[in-house]
Amino acid sequence: MRTDFHGSSSPNFTNFGRSILSMKRDQVGHSVDQETQYQDSEIEAFQRQVAQRFHELSLVDSHELLSVSWISKLLDVFLCCQEEFKAVLFNHQSALTKHPMDKLVFDYFERSVKGLDVCNAIRDGIEQVRQWQRQLEIVLCALDNQKSLGEGQIRRAKKALVDLAIGMLDEKESSTNLGHRNRSFGRYQKDSHSQKHNLKHFRSLSWSVSRSWSASKQLQAIGSNIVVPKGSEIIATNGLAVAVYTMSCVFLFVMWALVAAIPCQDRGLQSHFNIPKSFIWGAPILSLHDRILEEAKKRERRNTSGLLKEIHGIEKAARFMNGLTESIQFPIDEHKEEEVRKRVEELRIVYEGLKDGLDPLEKQVREVFHRIVKSRTAGLDSIGKGSE
Repeated sequence: MRTDFHGSSSPNFTNFGRSILSMKRDQVGHSVDQETQYQDSEIEAFQRQVAQRFHELSLVDSHELLSVSWISKLLDVFLCCQEEFKAVLFNHQSALTKHPMDKLVFDYFERSVKGLDVCNAIRDGIEQVRQWQRQLEIVLCALDNQKSLGEGQIRRAKKALVDLAIGMLDEKESSTNLGHRNRSFGRYQKDSHSQKHNLKHFRSLSWSVSRSWSASKQLQAIGSNIVVPKGSEIIATNGLAVAVYTMSCVFLFVMWALVAAIPCQDRGLQSHFNIPKSFIWGAPILSLHDRILEEAKKRERRNTSGLLKEIHGIEKAARFMNGLTESIQFPIDEHKEEEVRKRVEELRIVYEGLKDGLDPLEKQVREVFHRIVKSRTAGLDSIGKGSE
């Protein structure tokens, strides 16, 4: 862990947040107007809220990190941060057309567009996991709640386990499995009269991801121009540059965590997060980043198709179950049947977790997609109004 989270009273945050944001006030002496003071406190509050939300995420037990439920909480945090950031921009529309704020905001929204393809790739990854879930269902139908286990039931379960193993192996070895897209969240958007023109552009951007598309390269593109704002930029924007930098780092981390957890094309976790310790929200984000990297380095996870906890559960339970069914001889003795039922119960737990969690998770990813589109549209509209 590169930094420690100290809470909202962190001296580091005080040094950077209040001192840097107050540089503008110091330049004009004691005649600072109430609007500037409100803007400073609003940006400080935004950073504290981001810090608190990621701090809560970072408290997760190691066994729940990267689970479907944790990823769901992460997306909730992102959506909340996105709304708060949009409110900050909306409250200061007139500042968005001034240099350097105009370029900072434009760069952020262009960066967010790159996240649309990530959302589409993640949606396809969820569908891939759902296919594995269906194979588990076949195994459970064959072996669960049966008074006795016959040769036909074992044979059916074996076939499903073999199909599951082949599917997961193909996903690990091929970076083009998910390259041929046939669905996009943008395609499901129902146009209202006011949104029809704005959303048409995004359909063309997100309708498909080519076979050469790379999640790793997309993450690099998202993070390529995220830089800590200079003191002069903070002063010139009355601190708004800090809000843009904060949201940019949040966006990059969320996209990176999704790629780390869910199967997608050409996964890669090489993105670097060099957040200064002086940002209070940096500590919990860096902590989570380091923990996810440590998870990826574990021997049993190095070649996985995704770090999602449930994927590891499928691999582990299916491996044990497959080995057990291979060793069965008929008629099955009581001890062996008891062992089979124990492994079936383990499979059932994994299956139920996926059954309950995948559909809501997909809906959340779809919501992230549409929120990115709507926020960009609203942000550019705010810039337009500010220049009038």
